[in-house]
Amino acid sequence: MTLTLRQTILLCLALSLCALLVVPGNFPGLSGDARLTLAVFALATCAWIGTPIDDTYIALGAGLALTATGVISSDTLFGTLGDETVWLLICAFVLAAAVARSGLAGRAAAFLVSGARSVRQLTHLTTAALVVTAFAVPATSGRAALALPVFLALAKVLADRKRLVVMLALLFPTVILLSAVATLIGAGAHLITVSVLWESTGERIGFTQWLLLGLPLAIASSHLAAEAVLWTTTRRADRKGPIHITADDIQAHVEDTEQPVTGPWEPAETRCALLLATVVALWCSEPLHQVPPAVVALIGAVVASSPALGTVRLKDALKTVPWSLLLFMAATMAMGVALADSGAAKWLVSGLPVDLSPWLFLASVIAVSTAAHLVLQSRSARSSVLVPLVVAAAVGAGVNPVAAALASTAAAGFCHTLPASAKPVTLFAEIPGTPTYTPRDLLRLSAVLAPLTAALVLLFALAVWPLLGVPVVR
Repeated sequence: MTLTLRQTILLCLALSLCALLVVPGNFPGLSGDARLTLAVFALATCAWIGTPIDDTYIALGAGLALTATGVISSDTLFGTLGDETVWLLICAFVLAAAVARSGLAGRAAAFLVSGARSVRQLTHLTTAALVVTAFAVPATSGRAALALPVFLALAKVLADRKRLVVMLALLFPTVILLSAVATLIGAGAHLITVSVLWESTGERIGFTQWLLLGLPLAIASSHLAAEAVLWTTTRRADRKGPIHITADDIQAHVEDTEQPVTGPWEPAETRCALLLATVVALWCSEPLHQVPPAVVALIGAVVASSPALGTVRLKDALKTVPWSLLLFMAATMAMGVALADSGAAKWLVSGLPVDLSPWLFLASVIAVSTAAHLVLQSRSARSSVLVPLVVAAAVGAGVNPVAAALASTAAAGFCHTLPASAKPVTLFAEIPGTPTYTPRDLLRLSAVLAPLTAALVLLFALAVWPLLGVPVVR
Protein backbone atom coordinates (compact mmCIF):
# COMPACT_ATOMS: atom_id res chain seq x y z
CA MET A 1 0.00 0.00 0.00
CA THR A 2 1.45 3.37 -1.05
CA LEU A 3 1.28 6.13 1.56
CA THR A 4 -0.08 9.51 0.53
CA LEU A 5 1.78 12.71 1.39
CA ARG A 6 -0.68 13.45 4.20
CA GLN A 7 -0.32 10.00 5.69
CA THR A 8 3.47 10.21 5.46
CA ILE A 9 3.53 13.57 7.26
CA LEU A 10 1.24 12.31 10.03
CA LEU A 11 3.30 9.15 10.47
CA CYS A 12 6.50 11.17 10.70
CA LEU A 13 4.96 13.50 13.28
CA ALA A 14 3.70 10.61 15.40
CA LEU A 15 7.01 8.74 15.26
CA SER A 16 8.94 11.93 16.05
CA LEU A 17 6.79 12.54 19.10
CA CYS A 18 7.28 8.93 20.21
CA ALA A 19 11.04 9.28 19.79
CA LEU A 20 11.05 12.43 21.93
CA LEU A 21 9.00 10.69 24.62
CA VAL A 22 11.41 7.75 24.76
CA VAL A 23 14.38 9.97 25.74
CA PRO A 24 14.36 10.10 29.58
CA GLY A 25 15.76 13.64 29.75
CA ASN A 26 12.88 15.12 27.79
CA PHE A 27 9.75 16.27 29.57
CA PRO A 28 10.97 15.69 33.13
CA GLY A 29 7.47 16.04 34.58
CA LEU A 30 6.23 12.92 32.81
CA SER A 31 6.15 9.47 34.39
CA GLY A 32 6.88 6.34 32.41
CA ASP A 33 3.21 5.43 32.17
CA ALA A 34 2.36 8.92 30.97
CA ARG A 35 5.01 8.70 28.24
CA LEU A 36 3.65 5.39 27.02
CA THR A 37 0.10 6.70 27.11
CA LEU A 38 0.96 9.80 25.09
CA ALA A 39 2.85 7.73 22.52
CA VAL A 40 -0.07 5.34 22.04
CA PHE A 41 -2.54 8.25 22.02
CA ALA A 42 -0.52 10.11 19.34
CA LEU A 43 -0.23 7.05 17.12
CA ALA A 44 -3.95 6.26 17.45
CA THR A 45 -4.98 9.85 16.69
CA CYS A 46 -2.77 10.02 13.60
CA ALA A 47 -4.14 6.67 12.45
CA TRP A 48 -7.72 7.90 12.90
CA ILE A 49 -6.96 11.05 10.92
CA GLY A 50 -4.73 9.81 8.15
CA THR A 51 -5.45 6.15 7.40
CA PRO A 52 -8.45 4.23 6.06
CA ILE A 53 -8.05 1.61 8.81
CA ASP A 54 -11.26 0.98 10.73
CA ASP A 55 -11.59 3.25 13.79
CA THR A 56 -12.53 0.33 16.02
CA TYR A 57 -9.46 -1.67 15.00
CA ILE A 58 -7.23 1.30 15.88
CA ALA A 59 -8.94 1.82 19.24
CA LEU A 60 -8.65 -1.88 20.14
CA GLY A 61 -4.98 -1.86 19.18
CA ALA A 62 -4.39 1.19 21.37
CA GLY A 63 -6.22 -0.37 24.31
CA LEU A 64 -4.27 -3.59 23.90
CA ALA A 65 -0.96 -1.69 23.76
CA LEU A 66 -1.79 0.17 26.98
CA THR A 67 -2.71 -3.11 28.67
CA ALA A 68 0.35 -5.00 27.44
CA THR A 69 2.68 -2.25 28.70
CA GLY A 70 1.01 -2.20 32.11
CA VAL A 71 -0.43 1.32 31.93
CA ILE A 72 -3.89 -0.09 32.59
CA SER A 73 -4.91 -3.51 33.86
CA SER A 74 -6.74 -6.13 31.83
CA ASP A 75 -9.66 -5.73 34.24
CA THR A 76 -9.88 -2.06 33.22
CA LEU A 77 -9.79 -2.88 29.51
CA PHE A 78 -12.39 -5.63 29.62
CA GLY A 79 -14.42 -4.00 32.38
CA THR A 80 -15.40 -1.16 30.06
CA LEU A 81 -17.51 -3.62 28.04
CA GLY A 82 -19.60 -4.20 31.15
CA ASP A 83 -20.14 -0.49 31.75
CA GLU A 84 -23.80 0.36 32.16
CA THR A 85 -23.67 2.90 29.32
CA VAL A 86 -22.71 0.10 26.91
CA TRP A 87 -25.66 -1.99 28.10
CA LEU A 88 -27.90 1.04 27.79
CA LEU A 89 -26.98 1.40 24.14
CA ILE A 90 -27.42 -2.34 23.40
CA CYS A 91 -30.90 -2.39 24.89
CA ALA A 92 -31.83 0.88 23.20
CA PHE A 93 -31.04 -0.67 19.81
CA VAL A 94 -33.27 -3.64 20.63
CA LEU A 95 -36.09 -1.22 21.44
CA ALA A 96 -35.41 0.66 18.22
CA ALA A 97 -35.68 -2.57 16.23
CA ALA A 98 -39.06 -3.22 17.83
CA VAL A 99 -40.25 0.28 16.89
CA ALA A 100 -39.08 -0.14 13.30
CA ARG A 101 -40.76 -3.56 12.97
CA SER A 102 -44.08 -2.31 14.40
CA GLY A 103 -44.65 0.34 11.70
CA LEU A 104 -44.93 3.24 14.14
CA ALA A 105 -42.43 5.31 12.13
CA GLY A 106 -44.62 5.50 9.03
CA ARG A 107 -47.72 6.29 11.07
CA ALA A 108 -45.93 9.08 12.92
CA ALA A 109 -44.62 10.54 9.65
CA ALA A 110 -48.09 10.55 8.12
CA PHE A 111 -49.58 12.16 11.24
CA LEU A 112 -47.09 15.02 11.29
CA VAL A 113 -46.31 15.73 7.65
CA SER A 114 -49.88 15.51 6.34
CA GLY A 115 -50.72 18.60 8.39
CA ALA A 116 -48.28 20.82 6.46
CA ARG A 117 -49.83 23.47 4.21
CA SER A 118 -46.71 25.47 3.38
CA VAL A 119 -43.03 24.79 2.76
CA ARG A 120 -42.04 26.33 6.09
CA GLN A 121 -44.62 24.23 7.95
CA LEU A 122 -43.35 21.09 6.21
CA THR A 123 -39.78 22.00 7.17
CA HIS A 124 -40.50 22.56 10.85
CA LEU A 125 -42.93 19.65 11.24
CA THR A 126 -40.30 17.35 9.74
CA THR A 127 -37.74 18.87 12.11
CA ALA A 128 -39.99 18.25 15.13
CA ALA A 129 -40.52 14.64 14.06
CA LEU A 130 -36.78 14.05 13.67
CA VAL A 131 -36.09 15.52 17.13
CA VAL A 132 -38.59 13.10 18.65
CA THR A 133 -36.80 10.13 17.07
CA ALA A 134 -33.82 10.83 19.34
CA PHE A 135 -35.85 9.22 22.15
CA ALA A 136 -36.62 6.07 20.19
CA VAL A 137 -33.52 5.30 18.13
CA PRO A 138 -29.96 5.44 19.50
CA ALA A 139 -27.06 6.76 17.43
CA THR A 140 -27.35 9.12 14.49
CA SER A 141 -26.67 6.45 11.87
CA GLY A 142 -29.60 4.38 13.17
CA ARG A 143 -31.93 7.36 13.02
CA ALA A 144 -30.77 8.19 9.51
CA ALA A 145 -31.51 4.64 8.36
CA LEU A 146 -34.98 4.79 9.93
CA ALA A 147 -35.73 8.21 8.40
CA LEU A 148 -34.53 7.40 4.88
CA PRO A 149 -37.76 5.62 3.76
CA VAL A 150 -39.80 8.59 5.00
CA PHE A 151 -37.63 10.98 2.99
CA LEU A 152 -37.93 8.81 -0.12
CA ALA A 153 -41.72 8.87 0.24
CA LEU A 154 -41.70 12.67 0.51
CA ALA A 155 -39.29 12.93 -2.43
CA LYS A 156 -41.64 10.93 -4.66
CA VAL A 157 -44.64 13.05 -3.65
CA LEU A 158 -42.67 16.25 -4.36
CA ALA A 159 -40.90 14.93 -7.47
CA ASP A 160 -42.00 17.93 -9.55
CA ARG A 161 -40.37 20.40 -7.10
CA LYS A 162 -36.70 19.47 -7.22
CA ARG A 163 -35.40 22.25 -4.98
CA LEU A 164 -37.72 21.17 -2.17
CA VAL A 165 -36.47 17.60 -2.47
CA VAL A 166 -32.87 18.81 -2.24
CA MET A 167 -33.81 20.94 0.77
CA LEU A 168 -35.37 17.94 2.52
CA ALA A 169 -32.37 15.76 1.65
CA LEU A 170 -30.15 18.28 3.47
CA LEU A 171 -32.63 18.87 6.29
CA PHE A 172 -32.84 15.24 7.40
CA PRO A 173 -29.14 14.62 8.22
CA THR A 174 -28.69 18.16 9.54
CA VAL A 175 -31.44 17.82 12.13
CA ILE A 176 -30.51 14.22 12.96
CA LEU A 177 -26.97 15.29 13.83
CA LEU A 178 -27.85 18.44 15.79
CA SER A 179 -30.78 16.93 17.69
CA ALA A 180 -28.74 13.97 18.95
CA VAL A 181 -27.71 16.07 21.97
CA ALA A 182 -31.31 15.77 23.24
CA THR A 183 -30.70 12.42 24.94
CA LEU A 184 -27.89 10.41 26.46
CA ILE A 185 -28.40 7.65 23.88
CA GLY A 186 -28.42 10.10 20.98
CA ALA A 187 -24.79 9.37 20.07
CA GLY A 188 -22.01 7.12 21.26
CA ALA A 189 -19.95 10.24 21.92
CA HIS A 190 -22.32 11.16 24.76
CA LEU A 191 -21.65 7.90 26.55
CA ILE A 192 -17.91 8.42 26.15
CA THR A 193 -18.27 11.92 27.65
CA VAL A 194 -20.21 10.59 30.63
CA SER A 195 -17.61 7.87 31.19
CA VAL A 196 -14.70 10.33 31.01
CA LEU A 197 -16.39 12.67 33.50
CA TRP A 198 -17.02 9.80 35.89
CA GLU A 199 -13.46 8.49 35.70
CA SER A 200 -11.85 11.95 35.90
CA THR A 201 -14.05 13.87 38.34
CA GLY A 202 -16.36 11.34 39.98
CA GLU A 203 -19.41 13.19 38.62
CA ARG A 204 -22.00 11.13 36.74
CA ILE A 205 -24.58 12.63 34.40
CA GLY A 206 -27.74 10.52 34.31
CA PHE A 207 -30.37 10.23 31.61
CA THR A 208 -32.65 12.77 33.26
CA GLN A 209 -29.98 15.41 33.78
CA TRP A 210 -28.73 15.03 30.20
CA LEU A 211 -32.32 15.35 28.96
CA LEU A 212 -32.83 18.51 30.99
CA LEU A 213 -29.66 20.08 29.61
CA GLY A 214 -29.69 18.70 26.08
CA LEU A 215 -33.31 18.78 24.94
CA PRO A 216 -33.72 22.59 24.93
CA LEU A 217 -30.47 22.92 22.99
CA ALA A 218 -31.54 20.21 20.55
CA ILE A 219 -34.87 21.91 19.86
CA ALA A 220 -33.34 25.37 19.45
CA SER A 221 -30.43 24.25 17.25
CA SER A 222 -32.59 21.97 15.10
CA HIS A 223 -35.18 24.61 14.25
CA LEU A 224 -32.46 27.22 13.74
CA ALA A 225 -30.75 24.81 11.36
CA ALA A 226 -34.06 24.16 9.59
CA GLU A 227 -34.33 27.86 8.78
CA ALA A 228 -30.71 27.92 7.62
CA VAL A 229 -31.30 24.93 5.32
CA LEU A 230 -34.49 26.51 3.98
CA TRP A 231 -32.81 29.82 3.15
CA THR A 232 -29.61 28.41 1.67
CA THR A 233 -31.17 25.78 -0.62
CA THR A 234 -34.45 27.30 -1.83
CA ARG A 235 -35.57 30.51 -3.50
CA ARG A 236 -38.49 32.75 -2.62
CA ALA A 237 -40.61 31.20 -5.39
CA ASP A 238 -39.92 27.70 -4.01
CA ARG A 239 -41.04 28.71 -0.54
CA LYS A 240 -44.23 30.43 -1.74
CA GLY A 241 -45.82 27.42 -3.39
CA PRO A 242 -48.44 25.53 -1.33
CA ILE A 243 -47.89 22.03 -0.01
CA HIS A 244 -50.51 19.31 0.22
CA ILE A 245 -49.30 15.88 1.29
CA THR A 246 -51.92 13.39 2.39
CA ALA A 247 -51.58 10.22 4.42
CA ASP A 248 -52.48 8.28 1.28
CA ASP A 249 -49.44 9.80 -0.47
CA ILE A 250 -47.19 8.57 2.33
CA GLN A 251 -48.88 5.15 2.31
CA ALA A 252 -48.34 4.78 -1.44
CA HIS A 253 -44.60 5.33 -1.15
CA VAL A 254 -43.56 3.68 2.12
CA GLU A 255 -41.45 0.58 1.69
CA ASP A 256 -43.84 -1.78 3.47
CA THR A 257 -47.29 -0.99 2.03
CA GLU A 258 -48.87 -3.70 4.19
CA GLN A 259 -48.30 -1.59 7.31
CA PRO A 260 -51.07 1.05 7.41
CA VAL A 261 -50.14 4.63 8.28
CA THR A 262 -53.72 5.61 9.12
CA GLY A 263 -56.78 3.98 10.59
CA PRO A 264 -57.08 1.75 13.67
CA TRP A 265 -53.84 0.79 15.34
CA GLU A 266 -52.62 -2.76 15.05
CA PRO A 267 -52.13 -4.57 18.38
CA ALA A 268 -48.37 -4.67 17.83
CA GLU A 269 -48.27 -0.91 17.29
CA THR A 270 -50.26 -0.27 20.46
CA ARG A 271 -48.03 -2.53 22.57
CA CYS A 272 -44.86 -1.02 21.14
CA ALA A 273 -46.06 2.57 21.67
CA LEU A 274 -47.05 1.85 25.26
CA LEU A 275 -43.74 0.11 25.95
CA LEU A 276 -41.70 2.96 24.45
CA ALA A 277 -43.69 5.57 26.38
CA THR A 278 -43.20 3.61 29.61
CA VAL A 279 -39.45 3.25 29.09
CA VAL A 280 -38.98 6.95 28.31
CA ALA A 281 -41.15 7.90 31.32
CA LEU A 282 -39.06 5.69 33.60
CA TRP A 283 -35.85 7.15 32.19
CA CYS A 284 -37.09 10.67 32.86
CA SER A 285 -38.28 9.84 36.39
CA GLU A 286 -35.07 8.16 37.52
CA PRO A 287 -34.65 10.52 40.55
CA LEU A 288 -38.00 9.23 41.90
CA HIS A 289 -37.55 5.46 41.61
CA GLN A 290 -33.70 5.25 41.53
CA VAL A 291 -33.71 2.46 38.91
CA PRO A 292 -30.68 2.97 36.63
CA PRO A 293 -31.47 3.76 32.96
CA ALA A 294 -29.59 0.66 31.80
CA VAL A 295 -31.80 -1.58 33.93
CA VAL A 296 -34.93 0.14 32.61
CA ALA A 297 -33.65 -0.33 29.06
CA LEU A 298 -32.92 -4.00 29.70
CA ILE A 299 -36.45 -4.57 31.01
CA GLY A 300 -37.83 -2.80 27.95
CA ALA A 301 -35.64 -4.85 25.60
CA VAL A 302 -36.74 -8.13 27.22
CA VAL A 303 -40.42 -7.16 26.89
CA ALA A 304 -39.97 -5.86 23.31
CA SER A 305 -38.49 -9.20 22.21
CA SER A 306 -40.69 -11.51 24.30
CA PRO A 307 -42.78 -14.12 22.44
CA ALA A 308 -46.07 -12.92 23.91
CA LEU A 309 -45.75 -9.12 23.98
CA GLY A 310 -42.85 -8.31 21.69
CA THR A 311 -42.79 -7.19 18.06
CA VAL A 312 -39.33 -8.51 17.14
CA ARG A 313 -37.31 -11.64 17.90
CA LEU A 314 -34.30 -11.07 20.12
CA LYS A 315 -31.80 -12.58 17.67
CA ASP A 316 -33.13 -10.32 14.90
CA ALA A 317 -32.97 -7.25 17.13
CA LEU A 318 -29.41 -8.04 18.21
CA LYS A 319 -28.36 -8.06 14.55
CA THR A 320 -29.12 -4.31 14.46
CA VAL A 321 -26.76 -3.55 17.34
CA PRO A 322 -23.57 -1.83 16.08
CA TRP A 323 -21.12 -4.09 17.88
CA SER A 324 -18.21 -2.33 16.23
CA LEU A 325 -19.31 0.95 17.84
CA LEU A 326 -19.62 -0.69 21.25
CA LEU A 327 -16.11 -2.13 21.02
CA PHE A 328 -14.85 1.27 19.93
CA MET A 329 -16.52 2.92 22.91
CA ALA A 330 -15.09 0.36 25.33
CA ALA A 331 -11.57 0.73 23.97
CA THR A 332 -11.68 4.53 24.00
CA MET A 333 -13.04 4.49 27.55
CA ALA A 334 -9.94 2.51 28.52
CA MET A 335 -7.78 5.08 26.71
CA GLY A 336 -9.49 7.83 28.69
CA VAL A 337 -8.75 6.04 31.94
CA ALA A 338 -5.08 5.76 30.94
CA LEU A 339 -4.88 9.46 30.09
CA ALA A 340 -6.37 10.46 33.43
CA ASP A 341 -4.67 7.94 35.75
CA SER A 342 -1.18 8.25 34.24
CA GLY A 343 -1.20 12.05 34.50
CA ALA A 344 -0.78 12.43 30.74
CA ALA A 345 -3.94 14.53 30.28
CA LYS A 346 -2.95 16.87 33.11
CA TRP A 347 0.53 17.30 31.64
CA LEU A 348 -0.83 18.01 28.14
CA VAL A 349 -2.91 20.93 29.35
CA SER A 350 -0.44 22.21 31.94
CA GLY A 351 1.13 24.59 29.43
CA LEU A 352 -2.16 26.23 28.50
CA PRO A 353 -2.87 29.71 29.88
CA VAL A 354 -4.93 29.44 33.06
CA ASP A 355 -5.82 33.11 33.31
CA LEU A 356 -8.46 32.95 30.58
CA SER A 357 -11.88 34.15 31.59
CA PRO A 358 -14.48 31.35 31.77
CA TRP A 359 -16.39 32.57 28.74
CA LEU A 360 -13.22 32.79 26.65
CA PHE A 361 -12.15 29.31 27.76
CA LEU A 362 -15.55 27.86 26.79
CA ALA A 363 -15.53 29.78 23.50
CA SER A 364 -12.13 28.28 22.66
CA VAL A 365 -13.32 24.77 23.53
CA ILE A 366 -16.45 25.19 21.40
CA ALA A 367 -14.51 26.58 18.44
CA VAL A 368 -12.03 23.71 18.46
CA SER A 369 -14.78 21.11 18.90
CA THR A 370 -16.84 22.61 16.08
CA ALA A 371 -13.90 22.47 13.66
CA ALA A 372 -12.64 19.06 14.80
CA HIS A 373 -14.83 17.17 12.29
CA LEU A 374 -12.57 18.45 9.52
CA VAL A 375 -9.78 16.32 10.99
CA LEU A 376 -11.55 13.46 12.79
CA GLN A 377 -14.63 12.22 10.93
CA SER A 378 -15.80 9.91 13.70
CA ARG A 379 -17.89 11.71 16.30
CA SER A 380 -16.94 9.19 18.97
CA ALA A 381 -13.26 9.55 18.09
CA ARG A 382 -13.53 13.33 18.47
CA SER A 383 -14.95 12.95 21.97
CA SER A 384 -12.34 10.33 22.82
CA VAL A 385 -9.57 12.77 21.90
CA LEU A 386 -11.06 16.07 23.06
CA VAL A 387 -13.08 15.39 26.20
CA PRO A 388 -10.26 14.04 28.43
CA LEU A 389 -8.14 17.07 27.51
CA VAL A 390 -11.03 19.50 27.94
CA VAL A 391 -11.87 18.09 31.38
CA ALA A 392 -8.24 18.34 32.52
CA ALA A 393 -7.88 21.87 31.14
CA ALA A 394 -11.15 22.98 32.74
CA VAL A 395 -9.98 21.84 36.18
CA GLY A 396 -6.77 23.85 35.77
CA ALA A 397 -8.63 26.94 34.53
CA GLY A 398 -11.20 26.86 37.32
CA VAL A 399 -14.07 26.09 34.93
CA ASN A 400 -16.69 23.50 35.77
CA PRO A 401 -15.52 20.35 33.90
CA VAL A 402 -19.13 19.22 33.39
CA ALA A 403 -19.99 22.47 31.58
CA ALA A 404 -16.82 22.27 29.47
CA ALA A 405 -17.33 18.60 28.54
CA LEU A 406 -20.98 19.16 27.62
CA ALA A 407 -20.10 22.22 25.54
CA SER A 408 -17.40 20.31 23.69
CA THR A 409 -19.67 17.32 23.02
CA ALA A 410 -22.58 19.50 21.89
CA ALA A 411 -20.35 21.56 19.57
CA ALA A 412 -18.86 18.39 18.08
CA GLY A 413 -22.36 17.54 16.87
CA PHE A 414 -21.78 19.94 13.99
CA CYS A 415 -20.24 17.89 11.18
CA HIS A 416 -21.85 19.05 7.95
CA THR A 417 -19.00 20.52 5.91
CA LEU A 418 -18.17 17.53 3.70
CA PRO A 419 -20.14 14.47 2.54
CA ALA A 420 -17.67 12.26 4.45
CA SER A 421 -17.93 14.28 7.68
CA ALA A 422 -20.67 12.07 9.15
CA LYS A 423 -22.51 8.88 8.21
CA PRO A 424 -25.98 10.52 7.95
CA VAL A 425 -24.54 13.18 5.61
CA THR A 426 -22.96 10.46 3.46
CA LEU A 427 -26.17 8.38 3.43
CA PHE A 428 -28.39 11.21 2.18
CA ALA A 429 -25.79 12.45 -0.29
CA GLU A 430 -25.85 9.23 -2.31
CA ILE A 431 -29.42 8.24 -3.17
CA PRO A 432 -29.81 6.72 -6.65
CA GLY A 433 -32.68 8.17 -8.66
CA THR A 434 -33.40 10.97 -6.19
CA PRO A 435 -32.09 14.57 -6.43
CA THR A 436 -29.93 15.42 -3.45
CA TYR A 437 -27.37 17.98 -2.34
CA THR A 438 -23.87 18.60 -3.67
CA PRO A 439 -20.64 19.39 -1.78
CA ARG A 440 -21.22 23.02 -2.73
CA ASP A 441 -24.61 22.97 -0.97
CA LEU A 442 -22.93 21.60 2.16
CA LEU A 443 -20.25 24.29 2.12
CA ARG A 444 -22.85 27.02 1.70
CA LEU A 445 -24.85 25.68 4.63
CA SER A 446 -21.77 25.18 6.81
CA ALA A 447 -20.63 28.77 6.30
CA VAL A 448 -23.90 29.90 7.91
CA LEU A 449 -24.61 27.09 10.34
CA ALA A 450 -21.17 26.60 11.94
CA PRO A 451 -20.99 30.05 13.60
CA LEU A 452 -24.69 29.94 14.49
CA THR A 453 -24.50 26.58 16.28
CA ALA A 454 -21.23 27.47 18.01
CA ALA A 455 -22.74 30.74 19.29
CA LEU A 456 -25.87 28.89 20.44
CA VAL A 457 -23.86 26.31 22.40
CA LEU A 458 -21.86 29.11 24.04
CA LEU A 459 -25.10 30.90 24.95
CA PHE A 460 -26.46 27.75 26.59
CA ALA A 461 -23.20 27.09 28.46
CA LEU A 462 -23.05 30.63 29.83
CA ALA A 463 -26.70 31.55 30.36
CA VAL A 464 -29.03 28.53 30.23
CA TRP A 465 -27.19 25.59 31.80
CA PRO A 466 -26.28 27.55 34.97
CA LEU A 467 -30.03 27.98 35.54
CA LEU A 468 -30.41 24.19 35.21
CA GLY A 469 -27.76 23.28 37.77
CA VAL A 470 -24.49 23.34 35.77
CA PRO A 471 -22.59 26.52 36.71
CA VAL A 472 -19.78 27.86 34.55
CA VAL A 473 -17.23 27.83 37.39
CA ARG A 474 -16.79 25.27 40.12
